[in-house]
Amino acid sequence: MSTNSYRPSGTRDLVFADPASRQLFEYIEKLAPSEVPVLITGETGTGKELVAQQLHQLSGRAGPFLAVNCGAISDHLAESELFGHEAGSFTGAAGKREGWFEAAHGGTLFLDEIGDLPLALQVKLLRVLEEHEVVRIGSRKPIPVNVRLIAATNADLDQAAAVGRFRSDLLYRLNIAQARVPSLRERPGDILPLARHFLAKHSQRAGTTAPDVTPAAAEALLRHAWPGNIRELRNVMHFALLIASGRAIQPEHLKVNGGWGAAVTPQEDTTPLAQHVQIADDSQPPLEAIAGHLRRSFDTPGGSLLEDLERLIVTEAYQRCGGNQVQSAQLLGVTRNVIRTLLKRHGLLQEPPFRMADGGNRRWSMHTTGM
Repeated sequence: MSTNSYRPSGTRDLVFADPASRQLFEYIEKLAPSEVPVLITGETGTGKELVAQQLHQLSGRAGPFLAVNCGAISDHLAESELFGHEAGSFTGAAGKREGWFEAAHGGTLFLDEIGDLPLALQVKLLRVLEEHEVVRIGSRKPIPVNVRLIAATNADLDQAAAVGRFRSDLLYRLNIAQARVPSLRERPGDILPLARHFLAKHSQRAGTTAPDVTPAAAEALLRHAWPGNIRELRNVMHFALLIASGRAIQPEHLKVNGGWGAAVTPQEDTTPLAQHVQIADDSQPPLEAIAGHLRRSFDTPGGSLLEDLERLIVTEAYQRCGGNQVQSAQLLGVTRNVIRTLLKRHGLLQEPPFRMADGGNRRWSMHTTGM
């Protein structure tokens, strides 16, 4: 990582090297000590949750950081999940349970994809923000909560409010302070530091030394538009690490611009299968094309071909399904338990649905996915 870049302690993939990122960090420092809600905007994959974590860490709040994906909340359980319930309040409520607001007491509650929150819950969320208290389902007793709310969206909430899909009064309450996270193409100075950070991170998990990024590969990374932002860059570098097999990262290892940066010539055709999948022959059925590459890979026996194949298949499926375990399992024709085992085996499952991190940071997620 460049000596001119800065990665705050306690964050996973947040790098401030580009001037635009440094400006954002300075702005975050000013907002952090306040109690006002913050609305974080930006494209998908820009690191909005990481910015929220940084706001919490700089705030000095002693309670946990708790993150919720509003887009994955089940409508019939949403109120219970957010505000809690008493025993017997509905079918299946065997015992009382605190909601996310109570769990985040004294800390920060991060509501990601706030634009996907059902309208009925938006009304109740507004009341919590105004009254600083929650009422569990099946109870009439209000419970005081001291929670700093941070919300995030990649949608235009003004437009959503104009067409009645988002309450304008809630938008006014949330949008006291706004922080826009620039897309990765708007902060090119972060690309190479982030790429090296991801290489180091995944190499450490694999127990290997992070390879260098060649100048040609660095140029290819800087030329790419990164429509998937940091999430896309992370996946590209993870995949490059897998197929580079310990060698320096070259342009042909980078899955950008809809493919890889260079093709392998027949004279160079002595590398493992993972190096050959970049060559696509549309005239051949996919399995026949793979079989041809597999036969060529047998010319260089040894190594860990079967493990490499398994990792390649699982990585491609997981990336194709946007990190969704259920969809990945369906795509590969296996159960979700099997896909979870494979994801863990190859270091692709970033974190469990519930995690207590250092410093009291806490994450609950309604995702059926891993990040």
